[in-house]
Amino acid sequence: MTSRGNTGSGSRTRVGRYELGRTLGEGTFAKVKFARHIQTGENVAIKILDKEKVLKHKMIGQIKREISTMKLIKHPNVIRMYEVMASKTKIYIVMEFVTGGELFDKIASKGRLKEDEARKYFQQLINAVDYCHSRGVCHRDLKPENLLLDASGNLKVSDFGLSALPQQVREDGLLHTTCGTPNYVAPEVINNKGYDGAKADLWSCGVILFVLMAGYLPFEESNLMSLYKKIFKADFTCPPWFSSSAKKLIKRILDPNPVTRITIAEVVENEWFKKGYKPPTFEQADVSLDDVNSIFNESVECQNLVVERREAPIGPVAPITMNAFELISTSQGLNLSSLFEKQMGLVKRETRFTSKHSANDIISKIEAAAGPLGFDVKKNNFKLKLQGEKTGRKGHLSVATEIFEVAPSLYMVELRKSGGDTLEFHKFYKNLSAGLKDVVWTTVNEEKEEEKVVQNGAAVLN
Repeated sequence: MTSRGNTGSGSRTRVGRYELGRTLGEGTFAKVKFARHIQTGENVAIKILDKEKVLKHKMIGQIKREISTMKLIKHPNVIRMYEVMASKTKIYIVMEFVTGGELFDKIASKGRLKEDEARKYFQQLINAVDYCHSRGVCHRDLKPENLLLDASGNLKVSDFGLSALPQQVREDGLLHTTCGTPNYVAPEVINNKGYDGAKADLWSCGVILFVLMAGYLPFEESNLMSLYKKIFKADFTCPPWFSSSAKKLIKRILDPNPVTRITIAEVVENEWFKKGYKPPTFEQADVSLDDVNSIFNESVECQNLVVERREAPIGPVAPITMNAFELISTSQGLNLSSLFEKQMGLVKRETRFTSKHSANDIISKIEAAAGPLGFDVKKNNFKLKLQGEKTGRKGHLSVATEIFEVAPSLYMVELRKSGGDTLEFHKFYKNLSAGLKDVVWTTVNEEKEEEKVVQNGAAVLN
């Protein structure tokens, strides 16, 4: 899908009332793009599903149910879904865009949270999960990158009901598809004998609480079978700085037997949980599902059928010029300094650096550095696709790279994991960056902080 830019440097794509911006993330079934409402200027995130893949995996019924339910959910700790559109080949889910970054960025950069702060986020997480369960929606893939913060520092759970779409509930009322990030997955999910989605979600919440307070994972092994053995036995130890009441609660949540595991209703009544607890206040607005029904209507006259309109670039091909609203989407909150001061060592699913070298020089350097690391490079103007030759923990590592012009003679280079394992991406980028030092523009502070950030970040990345 073509990206956008300002006139004269790339093409601009419009879908319905929205102008599409940079890619925020991508997976097997979907891509998420930053976008702006053309009339109001409101920033949103648009999840784009490929209709062909949806049909191939017989997911139409499931997606319609999930989208309908999610559109009805309006909770302060869940990313809001605004509307749904479709073209002949794609489905577009328009969602709330938040600017505070991922919750786990806090741990990666500063280390573990104090117990009171961790409890506040855990309370918000449980509120969100409990509310969605009451509406019949389980998340099934709670993990660090799905926990975001808004500009006020409130937790927002993303991808609720949309993260594990291929799953199906069978006649026994249980889910049967193993999914999720291994370290956060409940033992009964790994066992593959069917599981209760709500109970499995609570286990993931317990792992998240542990990481918030400890700064590292309760179950961590480089060998997958060793990791599974630890999870099956709930073989973990709470660090000494956990309060005794926090330890007791975590041990009741991380009970490998789903039958005896504490329930969310019991968690909410727990004394440790209730300390400083403020229930969320919100109103349930009237919501129409007309757009959801219409996008699955095969009629050509569907009112929500949109067309991707691209404006062809004027003049010679050049890197996309990143305008103000796009710059804001790359930074945490509205503090643009973080864009240029981001440490190279802290790598999650994406990372970026700035350079004063020409775009062509940057591309040549990336090609030269990626080849010896066992990566095939495919170029499309100022975008590159780096494909790993070796099979890793989660298949072949695939990295999407794009170069943006943010000011005359100043470029931003973004590298984003588009396939494979995040830790492998972390290692790959560390090796790649060694070959890019000539073109990377770094500050003195960045160089001093880099090692410290890598050490903290490696503990929670997955």
